[in-house]
Amino acid sequence: MTYRTLVNATTLNENINNPNWIIIDCRFSLTDSDAGSYAYRHDHLPNARYAHLNDDLSSFITSYTGRHPLPGFNLLAKKLGAWGITNNSQVVCYDDSNGCFAGRLWWLLRCLGHDHVAVLNGGIQHWLRQGYLLTTTLPNQQAGTFRPYLNSTNWLNSLQVQNSMARKSICLIDARTPERYRGEQEPIDSVAGHIPNALNHPFQLNIDKTGLFLSAETLHSQFKKLIGTKTSEQVVHYCGSGVTACHNLLAMEHAGLTGSKLYAGSWSEWINDKNRTIAIS
Repeated sequence: MTYRTLVNATTLNENINNPNWIIIDCRFSLTDSDAGSYAYRHDHLPNARYAHLNDDLSSFITSYTGRHPLPGFNLLAKKLGAWGITNNSQVVCYDDSNGCFAGRLWWLLRCLGHDHVAVLNGGIQHWLRQGYLLTTTLPNQQAGTFRPYLNSTNWLNSLQVQNSMARKSICLIDARTPERYRGEQEPIDSVAGHIPNALNHPFQLNIDKTGLFLSAETLHSQFKKLIGTKTSEQVVHYCGSGVTACHNLLAMEHAGLTGSKLYAGSWSEWINDKNRTIAIS
């Protein structure tokens, strides 16, 4: 059996020493880029490797990109192979932030044609609540060969978003908090507001108070109510930099609403061009 959206702690523990299961720790903090790697060195799930959002899952920022540009996919494929991931591996990603950073790697692997990837439901916190152990021992990584099969239709650039919104052919969903969406506060980017006509679905709405994803049925109902007559294939997600929006992508896929896409540059890229309009509400 393979897992393509979420996996629970019990199932992961049962496969913790399965050589075909590769576990990736994606912990990260936007306010302290060293916090995730520091936490990993001090304890992590057994056999887990570490993926750094800035260094491994993004490329260099330029004057026209957002805060987390897409990584070079050939370089990422080489890193995946170095971590022991092959095209037959079951990959499990986790973090300590309700899956919002693990979701980035989940989405990137799917862009590379690897669907056997899941996020640990509830993250490291739920793992500990189930009584499972952490370790400080670094994994013995046996390098493998990962062959990428890139699907560039999984994301849109800014021009595609502009043209598609003008044609009303997509449903754009903003994953940030309502305060940031409305432009009432902006703690990270230089301009507040949202892309005109975008809807708001904060990724926090995908989880319950314990940090677990809501049921597939509940998520399906929420997103169907939001997107109305649009199909899931017409949905495009964005956030501040293209990271937490992947959480909404994951939630929709888990709910059986397949085929939505990512505006990879997201808000931090959108505001780099003064000719792009913004909305405050």
